[in-house]
Amino acid sequence: MNISQTAADATIAAARRHAEAAGVKAAFAVVDTGGNLVAFSRMDGATLITIDTAIGKAYTAVSIGADTLNLTGAIQPGAPLFGTGLTLAQTRSFVPYGGGVLIRSGDAVIGALGVSGAPASEDDHAIGTAALAESVL
Repeated sequence: MNISQTAADATIAAARRHAEAAGVKAAFAVVDTGGNLVAFSRMDGATLITIDTAIGKAYTAVSIGADTLNLTGAIQPGAPLFGTGLTLAQTRSFVPYGGGVLIRSGDAVIGALGVSGAPASEDDHAIGTAALAESVL
């Protein structure tokens, strides 16, 4: 089962509201379980890098089957993914920073939301989780 267009649009609208409330200019991407882009939006004033980063965060989350915030420890000095950083390759980018959040319907993963634009990736993660907390999927 994959996220529907309607649910993806509603998820982005919720994330946008939370970003606005936090005073963050961000980009938002929703991908399905295959990592394919379903919906995208970039707020006025969000930097250009947020486009590929939001998509990459969503793709990374669905690829690893977990929120990207879980990779924070793995990219620190001495950890197994240290030095990987931001590896952009269009829609198949590996982005091991907070802001990629799995979207579930019950226990089933149906996609992922990527948020990029906050000063810290933990803030992107908080925007994403707050958006999903109000979603009914």
